[in-house]
Amino acid sequence: MVVCAGVTHAQISPVVLDRDGSTIVLEPYAPNIVRVSLSLKKDRALGKPGYGFVATPTAETWTHQQSEQGDIYQSSRLIVSVAVNRPGKPMATQIDIAKFFHGSTPGANISIRTPEGKTLLRMTGWSMSVPNHKDGNAGVLNDKSPADPPFYEVGASFVSPDDEHYYGLGQNQEGFLDYRGHRVECWHNYTATGGPSVCVPFLVTNYGYGMIWDNPSKTVIEPGFNEQTRWTSEVGDRVSFFVIAGNTFDEIYTGYRLLTGATPMLPKAAYGYIQCKQRYASQEELLSVAKGYRERHLPADILVVDWFYFTKMGQMDFVPDKWPDPAAMNLDLHRMGFQTMISVWPRFTKGSRYYDFLLKKGWFEHLANGTPTDGLPYDGAGSDIDTTNPQAARWFWDTIRDNIISRGFDAIWADETEPDLPPNGSYFFAGPGTQYFNIYPLVHTAAIYDGFRRDVNHRALILSRDAYLGAQRNGTMFWSSDIYPTWDTLKRQIPTGLDFTASGIAYWTQDIGGWQYLPKEHHPAHPPLLDPSDARDNVGGYDDYPELYTRWFEYGAFLPIFRAHGSRLYNEVWSYGKQAEPILEKYLKLRYQLLPYLYSLAHNTYQTGAPYMRALFMDFPKDPKVWGLGDEYMFGPAFLVAPVTEQGATTRTVYLPAGADWYNYWTNQRVRGGQAIQVNAPIDTLPLFVRAGSILPLGEAIESTSQVQRIAKVRVYPGADADFRLYQDDGKTYAYEKGESLITVLHWNDATEKLSHEGPAAWTEPDSEILEVIGR
Repeated sequence: MVVCAGVTHAQISPVVLDRDGSTIVLEPYAPNIVRVSLSLKKDRALGKPGYGFVATPTAETWTHQQSEQGDIYQSSRLIVSVAVNRPGKPMATQIDIAKFFHGSTPGANISIRTPEGKTLLRMTGWSMSVPNHKDGNAGVLNDKSPADPPFYEVGASFVSPDDEHYYGLGQNQEGFLDYRGHRVECWHNYTATGGPSVCVPFLVTNYGYGMIWDNPSKTVIEPGFNEQTRWTSEVGDRVSFFVIAGNTFDEIYTGYRLLTGATPMLPKAAYGYIQCKQRYASQEELLSVAKGYRERHLPADILVVDWFYFTKMGQMDFVPDKWPDPAAMNLDLHRMGFQTMISVWPRFTKGSRYYDFLLKKGWFEHLANGTPTDGLPYDGAGSDIDTTNPQAARWFWDTIRDNIISRGFDAIWADETEPDLPPNGSYFFAGPGTQYFNIYPLVHTAAIYDGFRRDVNHRALILSRDAYLGAQRNGTMFWSSDIYPTWDTLKRQIPTGLDFTASGIAYWTQDIGGWQYLPKEHHPAHPPLLDPSDARDNVGGYDDYPELYTRWFEYGAFLPIFRAHGSRLYNEVWSYGKQAEPILEKYLKLRYQLLPYLYSLAHNTYQTGAPYMRALFMDFPKDPKVWGLGDEYMFGPAFLVAPVTEQGATTRTVYLPAGADWYNYWTNQRVRGGQAIQVNAPIDTLPLFVRAGSILPLGEAIESTSQVQRIAKVRVYPGADADFRLYQDDGKTYAYEKGESLITVLHWNDATEKLSHEGPAAWTEPDSEILEVIGR
């Protein structure tokens, strides 16, 4: 509705405002979600959102009111005010300065607040400037051809209160959780400081909102400097962003889900254990590893074939003497309860069987003259297929289907999805690579996911090392790329992963133990906690590597995806010495015991968009001590995980958030929250706590998710009422999307000390045999 001079009119979304020659557009998507777009070009301000978005705008419940002071656009959840530009009387010095220097836009003063009066966000300025020598960015004009539309650098600034804290923004490996006071370079960068970076331009703050920046070019975010937060994108023709208000962080993630798509359920096998290394070189070796797990009766679900199984990059074949019959191999592995994943790169070398076809079609990332982009003289792995082109994307999947999936492989590892040949200065079908720098992982994983949905009768599973807005809807899990095997890396992985999942993408993992090759020698400051002498053929002179790998594996068991990988001769749980082996087995078995809990969390993510690996600020927003705490986290509603990341340490300090009591998982000791405690952490113990008022369903021992897993125990940690939705489905198909699943609602009444349950029976035994109440 429009209210003007006391008259109410039907409102057609969006609201379009003129401000001194610029256009401001307000476009609602829900009562708590609004998009703001500004441009010096009206048609671009009115343009649809860019890559990653799937939602349709709706103005239902929104009203528009105009006055001499400006415009107010309001719903039951948000009030958006756009003031009339009224510059005050300038100082004499300002008049003098203006003779030589001036801005690119007339400015804007936009505030977004709740009906209760809380200001969520206030924009104080924006820019849309031609690249120039004064700003030092004129060189970007070399990345476009004369026929391309003009390039502009675009940006906006917002007020940053002293107590506002910032999270998300994809993957940054520098080791901090809260971005306040840190410059963030939001683009896919394999050589970034600390480790490869990934851009997901979605920011959440403790002020009750999330903000999505709708620009896929290289973007710099500077949160909290000079009492403002600035966003600057290298190329664009508008400023476009979404604001999602939320009374909880989960409500914000539900808004992100609405805008960019739901996170589908992965195959149940993906929540078990994924065994990988760089690399299993033959069919015989892979089958031997599978037999090793089954003979030891150790659980594992997915085995991974890394690169160089092919004769040429892009050939999509198998070296015949190493992989004589992949289809028969996969049949054998399936009979043993394993699924297989295989790496498929987007690169094609000259002389490979499809190169000339792709070149003729113009389906490569290419230079302005049409020449395929390559990495010569140092990178001879060929050129990247341009999956921003729908025809090329369809062909890519069809070729994978006919050459790879047809041989019985279940899942695809989409490596090098930055792409590894950075697109700045090159061209996609979508347009200049500089302008669309970050979209490749979105469209590339979509090419594979869409193919799975068309042609395969089981759920898609894709592994990608990069992401972008909306990539979570592509049945994809993401890993932190080729990290180093060091204690420092392990420590930084924790906040890295927490910010990634805070970006609305739940399925994050890493190479347990690090991917890079081990140094020839490494002598720790403290005596190693595990003897490396019987693992020297694998760890060489890295004296403390069995200790490092064990600590990393303990942490990995409490990641959304549990996956070991690395450039070592051997990488199975029996590969790091007799002292390490029983500890690794302990956490491997614990992961499978927790599968009923984990799989239920995954379904909640599908329904709500909220991640289940959660920085503490999400669940304890009123506790200021957790705002920057990046070395511990919640794993679902029950677990607090505090990995040990110091070599030689057998204790660590753990902060238990206020507002709950906590149980030590290993000892069942109950501790009040709101305090830091010293916790014993011998090498076989991951500091692990359970929140009082938790229900924890535990499964019986299985060797893979291909087996039916019965509920062995329902463990209750008393101290508050508790609820848990225990979820089950076939674990393989998309029948759950049609409601073909079982949900049993468990409730613990703390006053009466009774467990009740509604819905399908999740166990056949008497409750008295299943229920375990800690401390009773």
